Amino acid sequence: MGGASDIDEQMQNAEIETTPAPTRRRKKKSMVWEHFTVEAVAGGCTRACCKLCKQTFAYSSGSKIAGTSHLKRHIALGSCPKIKSQDRKQLALASGFKTDGESPDPPKRRYRTSSYLNSLFDQDISNENLAKLVILHELPLHIVEHPAFEAFAQSLQPRFKMLSSEAVEVEIMAVYQKERQNLFQVLGMIPGRVSLTVGLWTTSQTLGYVCLNGQFIDSDWKLHRRMLNFMMVFSPHSENALSEVISISLAEWNLKDKLFTITLDNNCSSHDIYSANLRDHLSNKNSLMLKGQFFVVRCYANILNVVAQDIIASIHGIIYNIRESVKFVKASPSREEKFAEISLHLEIPSTKSLSLDITTQWNTTYHMLVAALEYKQAFTVLETCDDNYNEAPSPDDWRKVEVVCAFLKLLYDSAIVIMAAADPTSNLFFHEAWKIQLELTHALASEDAIVSSVSREMYEKFDKYWKDCSLVLAVAVVMDPRFKLKLVEFSFSKIYGEDAARYVKVVDDSIHELYLEYVAQPLPLTPAYVELGEAHTSMNGSEINHPSTPISTGDGLHDFDIYISEISTTQNTKSELDQYLEESLLPRIQEFDILNWWKLNNIKYPTLSKMARDILAIPMSMTSIGSSLFSVGTGNKVLDEYRSSLRPEIVEALFCAKDWLQYLPTMVELPPHTTIVKMEM
Repeated sequence: MGGASDIDEQMQNAEIETTPAPTRRRKKKSMVWEHFTVEAVAGGCTRACCKLCKQTFAYSSGSKIAGTSHLKRHIALGSCPKIKSQDRKQLALASGFKTDGESPDPPKRRYRTSSYLNSLFDQDISNENLAKLVILHELPLHIVEHPAFEAFAQSLQPRFKMLSSEAVEVEIMAVYQKERQNLFQVLGMIPGRVSLTVGLWTTSQTLGYVCLNGQFIDSDWKLHRRMLNFMMVFSPHSENALSEVISISLAEWNLKDKLFTITLDNNCSSHDIYSANLRDHLSNKNSLMLKGQFFVVRCYANILNVVAQDIIASIHGIIYNIRESVKFVKASPSREEKFAEISLHLEIPSTKSLSLDITTQWNTTYHMLVAALEYKQAFTVLETCDDNYNEAPSPDDWRKVEVVCAFLKLLYDSAIVIMAAADPTSNLFFHEAWKIQLELTHALASEDAIVSSVSREMYEKFDKYWKDCSLVLAVAVVMDPRFKLKLVEFSFSKIYGEDAARYVKVVDDSIHELYLEYVAQPLPLTPAYVELGEAHTSMNGSEINHPSTPISTGDGLHDFDIYISEISTTQNTKSELDQYLEESLLPRIQEFDILNWWKLNNIKYPTLSKMARDILAIPMSMTSIGSSLFSVGTGNKVLDEYRSSLRPEIVEALFCAKDWLQYLPTMVELPPHTTIVKMEM
């Protein structure tokens, strides 16, 4: 009580209070003195006294001045208890506002250096942050015209002038252009090639969009994926649409001679058409490695989803009954209690809980079936003792569910392995693909009629993927020093039996042919006195006392380095590739970092490391790093009605800028000298 009047009285006193008598010191210019007075204390010292809370701080001791930084923090960061109790009013005071809600007074005097307190608000920075808010959270541009949003912004900062929808567009384009220029510079400095992913978006109109992402490994051996373009096309499914868009994008980003592979997310029937068209069109304009043999790659996440959806569709009637059964049990607490009593009486050991699935995410359907399968006896008993329930699957139905769950587990486990990888490089996918191919091959030959029937359509779809991508998958795993060609030989012997040697030779020949193409490319000169054969690494690929950069060559022996480089190429009887393949495999440990291993062995294998950099960056999956593989879907993505109505350049700016901004450091930073204080109660 009386707290508000006390504050008002103190504010009035602050307005009429005069500063101490002027001394010979120059006039104080800092705005902090609007909130402090200087009081003399014993010993010829002075202290600064806060006008609001009357707390004092050291200011001078004889001829020494303590400065004003600690005084600014007291006011600007809310340390003053009066500011904490009257937060809104006092923050307005600290920013130079009147407390009666009127517009701010103009500053009494301007100085060349802006004060700490005045720098708290900047209209341009606020405009940029508003544009980033709209971009990152996919808000409609006209949100700035909503009275509630404007009122909210004004409550935070009355000096902020709300933008119009047209002005927000301008700010969005400015953010897009700024981040685009930054990415352009990054792409200009990458040492290797770029692989693309191509996704199609449809609209309610006849128009469509093509989304292009570039994946690459930088000079520090870090894997990156960035959106390059989100371009509108009138007929995205036409014969030349993709190749034309890709050509335009490569020209815009100056990547004409850096294209390595393209990953598509298309259905099985159209993939061959797209593959042939892209290869023929782009091979005339770009230098494709290995004559484009694995130029077009299919999305691994897409094939998992296609196969999983086919399995689920094969027993859709049974799944419907199970879904309805779960709904029935969970419809009321009494039914759940009755079902629990039945399960307890049957001594069902399951700890799983019944759950409903999300039909667009097949992993949730898998979990629903697995849980229901363990309670199959309870559902059967429930049907006999509850006349309202008649959805229990038959014993044959449960057998089909059991087989389907076994196949779904194979796909689910594979997806989890890929999603668990922080940087899913291309070498990871061979392990998963060959195991699925082998299991489906065995299932197709099974004497169990249900197993062979369910696996038949799965095998047809996955075998098509395996035939299209097994070469690029195998080449990628050869770049893993824990496996090299040995895993290819082992897995192919399991899949192909007596014909394995023929398939292994195709992989071996392709690797050597690709290596020769990299040999023909120039390499940066390496000083001869750097020990090429000793890249010191630990078993998990971490560095052990290894210099991060080559020693400087400023010793006048440049010609000597060239001489050594020339004779070494003629004296070595084995290539880098053969040396690499013949060396012992590294131990298989979970913490192994393949990119770091190649970074540390870059000097030992200068040509082969260039080849490994490009191969390991191939995007075997369309999903972004860290995303779920279960909701990719088998068809094109659909642009909503609102974004379909925007101008194409704004749509591209919104999509691309959102992708680019997520890789930036945090936009909001704490003020300097901010500390976290643990409060004692």
